[in-house]
Amino acid sequence: MSESAARSSALPVKPRGRIRWVICALLFAAVVLSYIDRLVLPVLKPSLQAEYGWSEQGYADLAIWFQGAYGLAYVLFGRLVDRFGARIGYTVAVTLWTIGHVAHALFTSTTGMLIARVPLAIGEAGAFPAALSATNEWFPKSERALAIGIFNAGSNVGAIVTPLIVPVIALTFGWRMAFIATGALTILWLVAWLGFYRRPRDHKRVSPEELAWIEHEPAEAARPIPWRTLLGMRQTWAYMLGRFLIDPVWWTFLFWLPDFFNRQYHVKMLDFGPPLVAVYVLADIGSIGGGWLSSRLLLRGWHVGRARKTAMFVCALFALPIAFATHAPGMWSAVLLIGLACAAHQGFSANVFALPGDLFPRGRAGSVIGLGGLSGAVGGMLMAKFAGVILATVGSYQPIFLVAACAYLVALLVIHLLVPRYDAVKLDGNAI
Repeated sequence: MSESAARSSALPVKPRGRIRWVICALLFAAVVLSYIDRLVLPVLKPSLQAEYGWSEQGYADLAIWFQGAYGLAYVLFGRLVDRFGARIGYTVAVTLWTIGHVAHALFTSTTGMLIARVPLAIGEAGAFPAALSATNEWFPKSERALAIGIFNAGSNVGAIVTPLIVPVIALTFGWRMAFIATGALTILWLVAWLGFYRRPRDHKRVSPEELAWIEHEPAEAARPIPWRTLLGMRQTWAYMLGRFLIDPVWWTFLFWLPDFFNRQYHVKMLDFGPPLVAVYVLADIGSIGGGWLSSRLLLRGWHVGRARKTAMFVCALFALPIAFATHAPGMWSAVLLIGLACAAHQGFSANVFALPGDLFPRGRAGSVIGLGGLSGAVGGMLMAKFAGVILATVGSYQPIFLVAACAYLVALLVIHLLVPRYDAVKLDGNAI
C-alpha cells in the first residue's frame, strides 16, 4: 500500500456535521468588524481634519501609536490565548477594542483620539491570535488553511464595506454616531460568540462523526512554552521572519493605495470606491484560493510542508507582476496588477498563518502567533518609513512595488531554509 493510501485509510470519514464551519463564519464576521472599526477614523479623517484643525503630524502619530500598541499587544494576547483559550481570549479582545472604538466619539483632538486609539489597537491585536487558536481547535490540518483563508477574507470585506456605510451614517446622524453604530455591531457579535462558542468536545451540537474528524490528530494539554525555549526554535523564527517580510506589504496596500491612484491617475476621493472594491474582491478570491489549494493537496495525500510551500510558491508568483503597476497603460490595468498582488498576499498569508498550528501543538501556538504579529508590526513601521522617504525623494511608487513583488519569494525562501522538512517542534525529547 502506498504512503498516501495508508494515510487516507487511517483518517475517519469526512463528516456531514457543519458546526466547525459555523465557527469559521463567526471568525469571518469578527474580522470584518475589526477592519470596519479600524478604518472608520481614516474614512472620516478629511472632514474631521477640516472641522477641528488636525495637523498631518498629529494624525501620523495616531497611525504610529496604533501600530506600536498593536504589535506589543499581539505578543501579550498570544500568551493569554495559550493560557485561557480562544473563547476567553476573543471576549477580552473584543471588549477592549469596542470600548476604545466607541470612545472615539468623546474626543475632537488628535491627542484625544490617541487615547481611544490605543485600547482599540490592543483589543484588535487579540483578534488573530484568538481566531487562529479557534481554528487550531476546530479544524484538522487538512482544512485549517482553507478555514484561515475564509476568515482572513473578512479583512477585505471590512475594507470594502467601511467607505460605503460610514459616510452615510456620518452625513445622516453625525460623525459620532458612525463610531457608536459600528461599535453596536461588535457588541452583537460578542453576544453570539459567548452564546455559541465552545471547544469541540464541550459543544452540544457537534456530532460524534464531526468530533472524530476534528480530533483524529493528537493534541496535548495546553501548556505555554517558555519564551526562551520558543526563541531558540527554528520554527518560531520561520513564522516571525515570514510575517516580518509580508505584513508590511499589506499595510502598504491599506494605507497608500488611494494616494497611488490619486498620484498616478488623478482619482479623487469620491471616485476611489470602484478601483478599491475591485482590488479587495480579488484579495478575497486569493485568500480563499490560497487556503483551498493547500487543503486540496493535503486531502490528496501530500505532506503538510510540501502542500503549504507549493501554495505559497504559486501565490508568490502572482505577486510578481505588481512590479509593472506604475507602467500600466491605464488605471484598470493597474487595478488588475495590484489586485493580483493583494490576492497573492492573502493566499500566501493563509498558509503562513497555518504554520504555528502545523508545527506547534494545539494550545501552545498562541505565543508564536503573538511573536509573529509583533514582527509583522515592526516590519510595517519600517515599510511605512521607507514609503514616506521614497515618495518624498523619488516621487514614485516603483521602488515600493518592486519590494512588494519580491517579498513573497524571499519570505518563502527564508521559511524553507529554516524549516526545510517542515518538521514539528520537539519538547521533552519528543516530536509533537
